[in-house]
Amino acid sequence: MTTVATIKQNCRKVVCIGRNYADHITELSSARPSQPFFFLKPPSSILLPRSGPMIRPRGVTLHHEVELGIVIGAPPSGHSSWKNIPNTPSALDSISSYLLTIDMTARNVQNEAKRKGLPWSIAKGFDTFLPVSEHIEKSKIPDPHDVVLWLSVNEQVKQKDSTNLMLFDIPRMLSDISQVMALEEGDIVLTGTPKGVGPVEAGDVVRCGLEVGGKELEEARLEVECVEQGKEEPYEYRET
Repeated sequence: MTTVATIKQNCRKVVCIGRNYADHITELSSARPSQPFFFLKPPSSILLPRSGPMIRPRGVTLHHEVELGIVIGAPPSGHSSWKNIPNTPSALDSISSYLLTIDMTARNVQNEAKRKGLPWSIAKGFDTFLPVSEHIEKSKIPDPHDVVLWLSVNEQVKQKDSTNLMLFDIPRMLSDISQVMALEEGDIVLTGTPKGVGPVEAGDVVRCGLEVGGKELEEARLEVECVEQGKEEPYEYRET
């Protein structure tokens, strides 16, 4: 039986599509990509439902980014992974299920790294920086390009848009990723975030959900509290 806990256990990598909604690109003053742009989050950043709060490290400006997550299924018979997936509707055959996720980002850490031309894995990779919903059966989302994602902070809606606004559709994403790195069963692909990203402070409660045909999917409901990192933890971000 597939559960979100087994999904985390089997996940070897989380591949994240960046800058996949035009209005989000504008709000961050980023350049619009000509092809899917992706980066990695570690599986250790996954925060399972009801397993505790997400942690804001000291010195970090923490931002929320709600995203539809794809869980990669078993490869075709005779293959150990999905490689060179065609950019056609058949690419959706590689999907076993979905998740609703929050790609938490240490925005000031990311901005400094961008200015200096440095990698920004730290900005995305802290423990608890990927809260996920319960596992969503593939049949519950007939068309992943036509669902509404929303996120609220303390009951105020901050993000709400349809996945039909994605610049690159899911077959294109999976095709481009799999030409670079094989996608293995259990891997997770995040499809990008719509406009409205913003700060999350200690004490805030973040909720998000997903609508299909105007109806909420109960298993997609996600609620998580943000707390400040404990003083016994050594990490603290200071711009250099």
